[in-house]
Amino acid sequence: MFKKLTKDIANEMDLVPVESIADNEDFRPLCLLKKKRKSKTMFHPAPYYQRTGFTLQDVLLPGEDGESIESLLQDSTQFTLTKTSTDQADGGLSISFDPASVDLKGGASMSKAFSVKPQKKKLPQQSLEALTKKWKINMDHSFIRQLQRTDINLYMVTEILEASEETVYKESTKADGGFMAKFYATFSAKGNREKNQTIVVPKGCTLAFRTIPIYIEDGEWDLVSVCTVDESTGELKVLSEEEYRCQIFTKLSPDRLLIVFNTIKAVMRDKNLLQELRQKMEDITELNDEYELKTESPDLKDLFSTLEHSERDRFLQLAEGITYILDALHELMDDQLLLLLESLERKILSQQLNLVAQLLKHDLVDKMCNFHVDARLLSFPHKDDQMLTMELVELSGVQLQEDGSAVSLDQPFKAVAALFVALYALKLLSGSK
Repeated sequence: MFKKLTKDIANEMDLVPVESIADNEDFRPLCLLKKKRKSKTMFHPAPYYQRTGFTLQDVLLPGEDGESIESLLQDSTQFTLTKTSTDQADGGLSISFDPASVDLKGGASMSKAFSVKPQKKKLPQQSLEALTKKWKINMDHSFIRQLQRTDINLYMVTEILEASEETVYKESTKADGGFMAKFYATFSAKGNREKNQTIVVPKGCTLAFRTIPIYIEDGEWDLVSVCTVDESTGELKVLSEEEYRCQIFTKLSPDRLLIVFNTIKAVMRDKNLLQELRQKMEDITELNDEYELKTESPDLKDLFSTLEHSERDRFLQLAEGITYILDALHELMDDQLLLLLESLERKILSQQLNLVAQLLKHDLVDKMCNFHVDARLLSFPHKDDQMLTMELVELSGVQLQEDGSAVSLDQPFKAVAALFVALYALKLLSGSK
């Protein structure tokens, strides 16, 4: 839920969202981050950042005048962001400088609401550039020594958006006798027909951030200017991307392909396991020969054994291919992962893939855009298959009707692209026709 909230906020403010409330302290100003190489995809055009646990202050030699970098932080004026989404009508987002509150109303099938008062904190680049001439990097620091042995790119948080007061985010999903009622009865412990979730965001919690690259050499450090590029979001690029990034799996023997497939299914049921595998695969691509594959999870051991007995080039290609799939799964909601596993059991992945591919032919960059898809793609032998598919797509931001009419609810291109990659990968790994 926290990721949904911060994504909504970050999209409006052109920042990178913090995806876990537990990690928010690692994205404060001056925090040092790593960026995964080749991490940009059509479903996630912004880079993936990883926390290092260190700040710039940690790796600097002591200053001569006792100056504190934290004193450079500038606070901006507080403002209020409010958003409501009830049933299929999005209430939009408003920005004001007056207190605002939002209430959930009606008996909608899906609704969410938040009212948050964020505040910007920023390290002026001009002041930082002046400090690069006064402060030196401690090249004997353990983290810096490790950095010099790898291809890791280092970044520093220079601007954040934090909650200036406690914030409550609410979400409700109500199933009125349709597929979702059956779905919750199958997959939820209580089998409720109504699902309500609330998360409390504490005061001072980092919601989103901006970084700047840092270059270190021989004790000197400098800030690297980066030009912002507006990436296109065309269908052909999405369709060619997943074929290229997943081609390694077409070269695996059936037994090795099955090991990868079983591992992916396991991590789809356990987000902590997904994060562990994602981190291990990222380490392989970043740490050159200094990787070590160890795990306490029996669900990962077969895959790790397969990787360790692979040739170096094949090893790296597999790690990058698996990372690509995990990144797509990471973008999806928990309910979507369960719906995908159910789709796998029902053997309807191919039709779902064709449907989502057709969705990507339409303009999904603008919200509340009406269009039409081939109704035959929504025709399944069983009604539950159709309802499952419509729910799966709606969780990515496109509402479908049985006649093929559709509406994009909230600029869903990236969410639909991630769903497409997940469907493509599962179909490929499972050998589905």
